[in-house]
Amino acid sequence: MTINAQPDLVDAIEAWLAQMTHERRSSTHSVAAYRHDVAAFLAFMNDHLGGPARLTDMATLARGDLRAWLAFRKQAGLAASSTARALSALRSLFRYLARHRDIQNPALATLATPKLPRSLPKALTGAEAEDLIDALEDIGNGASADADSETASWCAVRDLALLLLLYGAGLRIGEALALDWRDLPRGAERDGVATLTVLGKGRKQRQVPLLPTVIEAIETWRAATPWPNEGAHPAFVGVRGGRLNARLVQGRIAGLRIQLGLPETATPHALRHSFATHLLANGGDIRAIQELLGHASLSTTQRYTDVDSAALLAGYDRTHPRARRRA
Repeated sequence: MTINAQPDLVDAIEAWLAQMTHERRSSTHSVAAYRHDVAAFLAFMNDHLGGPARLTDMATLARGDLRAWLAFRKQAGLAASSTARALSALRSLFRYLARHRDIQNPALATLATPKLPRSLPKALTGAEAEDLIDALEDIGNGASADADSETASWCAVRDLALLLLLYGAGLRIGEALALDWRDLPRGAERDGVATLTVLGKGRKQRQVPLLPTVIEAIETWRAATPWPNEGAHPAFVGVRGGRLNARLVQGRIAGLRIQLGLPETATPHALRHSFATHLLANGGDIRAIQELLGHASLSTTQRYTDVDSAALLAGYDRTHPRARRRA
């Protein structure tokens, strides 16, 4: 989205985005989202102020100007979560302007972030996760020897290794697809405790232990792939040998979801939620789960206790004699 502002403000915004990319190591998705939010803010301010904003205008915006922008977003029907992200983008930009361009504006600090509904992570049941994995195993084992089926066969082996990595190690889909072969343990490490170094959000590294079944699936995929399987070559590739795209994985799971009659919440990311939920349900320590997931805040991980409690109450309502008597 084009940033419609005076050149001095555009230059400052581009410098801020460059800092996010190169110094803060923000993801390309985050940088693109922040650019879009700031461009939309300035598009509103262009009409509100009567022309493209200058750098110095950022210091003179009043609380009423900012509240008019919030009211505009609400009238446009934009979600509270979208407005919360846009406010976060503006606060980040104004912090940069204060530190590097001597532009101070205390009005932004007086705005409250919209209250967001507390949503629970959408985890699969153990049976649903097993159904996904079994379906991929069946595809891989049932393919014939013709060229198309051979491709389908190694794609199924690849997808099985990927899904087991998401479910067995709690990785985000982007974290898994960013792995190269040199990042993954070799089969010789099966007898010990094999660990994987994951580069997560904010370029933070964490160590994740891998289950023997996950390592076995990775080794099976290593042997099955028709593409290079060592060094800096991507571990998960598409049919042309390039790094696998997350959308292809999401489409693959969507097809299996329909085939198996699974809920719409059965997505690749749901396997990460399932990893945490199932660990917690089986007595896992919440701080250990926080480390495994790479959450900066314990409060983020604590959402999974709500999932476990919700499942407990649902089971109570289904099975307890007193609950059935009320129905």
